[in-house]
This record gives sequence, C-alpha cells and structure tokens, in this order.
Amino acid sequence: MYHTYVLQSKKDKKYYTGCTSDLVKRLLAHNQGLVTSTKNRLPFSLIHTETFQTLGEARKRENQIKSYKGGEAFKRLINGSVLPHFAG
Repeated sequence: MYHTYVLQSKKDKKYYTGCTSDLVKRLLAHNQGLVTSTKNRLPFSLIHTETFQTLGEARKRENQIKSYKGGEAFKRLINGSVLPHFAG
C-alpha cells in the first residue's frame, strides 16, 4: 500500500504534500528534521491521507493535489477531510 499525504506546519501554517509506503515512518522523519525540504518548518500535523495500491497511483494523486496550488480544490480537500483508516 502507498499513501499520498498532506502535512501542515505548525510553525508557518503552510502545507507539504508527498507520498510514501510507510506513513508513520515518513511523518516521524518529517518531524525529526530528517527531510531537507521541511526541516526548517517543524513540527507538522498530518491533515489528509489517501491510500493506493501502487506507487504510480499515489504519485499521480500527489501531483494532482500539488496542481491545486492552494486554490479552491485544495481548500475543499483539506476542509472536508476526515482522516481515513490506513494500513501502516
């Protein structure tokens, strides 16, 4: 299983979107400052996740979410989001 996820920085309130096969491990890496692109924006909260069968599907969804560029579609995604149960 693969997960596409959206994090929100508690420091600057900005968002980060990514995908991973191990959501718990990846969230820990972000919050421990081990991810170069997010290490200056700690800590993070997981605000949205979706589960896919393949890495290709997860990356496709990641790119789709990133294409929203904070617009109305992104706002609807995060405002209507309830964290689903995920395998991890």
